[in-house]
Amino acid sequence: MGTRYNLIAGQSVERLAALSDGVFAVAMTLLVLDLRAPAVETIHSEAELGRALLALSPRLLVYLMSFTTLGIFWVGQQTQLNHLARSDRDLTWLHLGFLFAVSLMPFSTSLMAEFIAERTALLLYWANILLLGAMLFATGRHMLRAGLLAGDAPAQIGLWIERRILIAQTLYAFGALLCLVNTYWSLGFILLVQAIYVIGPRRGVLGRI
Repeated sequence: MGTRYNLIAGQSVERLAALSDGVFAVAMTLLVLDLRAPAVETIHSEAELGRALLALSPRLLVYLMSFTTLGIFWVGQQTQLNHLARSDRDLTWLHLGFLFAVSLMPFSTSLMAEFIAERTALLLYWANILLLGAMLFATGRHMLRAGLLAGDAPAQIGLWIERRILIAQTLYAFGALLCLVNTYWSLGFILLVQAIYVIGPRRGVLGRI
């Protein structure tokens, strides 16, 4: 009975995509809750307001980085789902593991914003990104091995997806190591990597990612 159930469970790509969109929407919305306007009673002049807003800049930086991170991974999982003919139980659970990593992003972002100069916070933030990449890689590998791709999917789609994830995670890991020098160097490098992926260069070595 269990074997028969496993054969029919989790086959709807549409429901999986709908759940994914919902989790991403909630996670991306929760990120902004960590940005709070300065308390009115503490502001008595334009200069004080300016200083208070400047003090918020590290949190705004981490918010921008996390929102971009989730945007990049949303595009990545959407690319996978768009080329699936069907799902199966194993893929569904792998994708739920990916969404678990998505749901952790508001926490790791809040921790990073609160302790932006601490290496531990930066490394935990990077670990969240690493988990996102690992789960997306696992879902991509499974959909190829299980023959879940649609008939009109490009023949090299698996290679494209896996190469893109591996290059990104290598760059993110290098960025994380920069925290040994300074956490702001790490954040700056990660933002640079994200800018490259968002812009999507088409020439030279960077065009291959």
